[in-house]
Amino acid sequence: MGKLFVIDGTDGSGKQTQFEKVVERLKEEGKDIRVVSFPNYESESSSLVKMYLGGKFGENAKEISPYIASTFYAADRYATYKTQLEEYYKNGGIILADRYTTANMVHQAGKIKDKNEREKFLNWLWDFEFNLYGLPVPTKAIFLNMPTEYAIKLIENRENKITHEQKKDIHERDSEHLKDAYEAACGLVDKYDWYEVKCVIDGNIRSIEDIHEEIYNEIIKYID
Repeated sequence: MGKLFVIDGTDGSGKQTQFEKVVERLKEEGKDIRVVSFPNYESESSSLVKMYLGGKFGENAKEISPYIASTFYAADRYATYKTQLEEYYKNGGIILADRYTTANMVHQAGKIKDKNEREKFLNWLWDFEFNLYGLPVPTKAIFLNMPTEYAIKLIENRENKITHEQKKDIHERDSEHLKDAYEAACGLVDKYDWYEVKCVIDGNIRSIEDIHEEIYNEIIKYID
């Protein structure tokens, strides 16, 4: 079997920037890797995700069941894995993913306030994606810990990844959702043994290069 590395975090944590820097560096070093971003907006398998984030099922993310929303993302991952990645992975390939099941764990679990109900959902999600769908469990998931108050400022002028317009999706424009997702994520670091990168130290956001070095050093341990 291969190896799967995931870079994840709440909106505005710098996932895409850090993902691209690690991918570029590993390729420059001659590493044979495959890359994927979820949702896979280039595939028709993400159509239900686009509808969900676009507010087609409701403008308030909390009104859509985390179980239902999770099935949209899981189906997109399954389709992408089966058609693009499975053979490569099973032959020992190295995959880098920008978001993964970890994002469902963060954004959807954050909708559930009751701790027992949240735990029940997380156990269901693990079984659904990794056992039923047979998706690979990450070798290591890296969580970018960017506190919500900083993240909100960072996404203020960012374009929508689906429409490429300024209007935010239903997650990005709901500060309460972002806070709940962040709180949920911080509680999952130990549970799933994620590698946590603290993006803010002493009130200051660390430089892109500083964060990149920490992420790269963690991933390369499992490759070399």
